[in-house]
Amino acid sequence: MKRRTIVTIIGARPQFIKYAAVYREMNKQPSLDSMLIHTGQHFDPNMSDVFLQAFSLPKPDHFLNINSMTHGKMTALMLERIEKILLKTKPHTVVVYGDTDSTLAGALAAKKLGIRLAHVEAGLRSYTMRMPEEINRVLTDAISDILFCPTKTAVKNLHKEGFHKTPATIILSGDVMYDAALFYARYAKKPPYRLSSPFCLATIHRAENTDNVNTLRKIWQALNRISERINVVLPLHPRTRKMLAAYKIKSNFQIVDPVGYFEMLYVLKNCALVITDSGGLQKEAFFFKKPCVIVRDETEWKELVTGGFAMLAGTNPESIYACFLRMLSKEIISSDSLYGSGQASGSIVKTLIS
Repeated sequence: MKRRTIVTIIGARPQFIKYAAVYREMNKQPSLDSMLIHTGQHFDPNMSDVFLQAFSLPKPDHFLNINSMTHGKMTALMLERIEKILLKTKPHTVVVYGDTDSTLAGALAAKKLGIRLAHVEAGLRSYTMRMPEEINRVLTDAISDILFCPTKTAVKNLHKEGFHKTPATIILSGDVMYDAALFYARYAKKPPYRLSSPFCLATIHRAENTDNVNTLRKIWQALNRISERINVVLPLHPRTRKMLAAYKIKSNFQIVDPVGYFEMLYVLKNCALVITDSGGLQKEAFFFKKPCVIVRDETEWKELVTGGFAMLAGTNPESIYACFLRMLSKEIISSDSLYGSGQASGSIVKTLIS
C-alpha cells in the first residue's frame, strides 16, 4: 500500500490535546506518515518537552513561533510559512482543528495548493460574527473537503447552510476531546494548591470578558457573591491578574496560576460546578457530569443548553448568580451520547486512509 503523508496544523493547547487523541490512532497505521506543524499561536510552557512527553507525542516537525500579533498579521505570516512547508512536503492531506487563526491559515495554504483538506470540529456555530473564532470556523468549513462534525447539531448546521449540496463530505465523527478525556482521565494529577471541598471551578479568559473593565467588574461581582455560598477556585492568566490589580477589583475567592491539562482534569473530576466562558471546558464539564454556567450570551455547543446540562448566563451579575443557584444542585445524568462513544479519533483516521 502506498504511504500517505498527513500534515496536521495546530497552534493552541486544546488543539494539542485533540491531536494527541488522533495521533494515537494514526500511529497504529503503517500506511501513514504523520507530520506536525505547530504555529506557536498560543505558545506557553505547557507546550514544552514535558507537555509533549506527557501526551507521548514527538516534537513538532516545524515550530513557527508566530504569536503576540494582530489576527491579520498572524494569519498572513502563518499562511506564508505553512505554504512553503507544504510545497516541499507535498502531503496527501492537511488536517486542521477547531477555530484558531492557525486553523484558517492552514486551511487556506492547503486549499490554494490543491491539497485535500480535513476540518476536525466542523459545523460549529455561535452565529456571532464579532467572534474571531466564528469567522475562522465558517471560512474553514467553506473550503474543506472533509468535514468531521463532533455532534448532530454540527451536521444540521452544515445541512442548513447547504453543504450537503457541495462536493464536501460531511461525517458525524464524534468529538475527539471526549476521546482524550476518557483516555487521559487516569493520569489526572493533583494541582500544587489546596482544594477545599465542595468547590466551584471558574475560568474566565475570553477577551470580550477580560479586556472590558466594566464587564470584568460585573463578572467578579458575581463570583465574589457566589464565593459566599461555595468555595471558588479560578486559574487565572497573568494578564488578567494585572488588570484586576490596575482597576483595584477585589477577589474574595481563590485565584491560582494556570494549570496543565492533567491538573485541570483532577480539578474537574473533584469540583461541584463549573463556571466558564471557555468552549472546551463546557464540554469537559459534561464529560465529567458537572453542571455548568456559561458566562457568555451564546455557545457553539448548543446541545448542552437545550439538554439542560448548562445554562447561558451572559455577564450580568444577577443572571450569573441565578444560574449558579439553579445549577448548583443539578445532577447531570445522560444516557444520550451527545459527543459520540469515545471512538471519534479512530473514525477520523479510517476516513483519512480511505
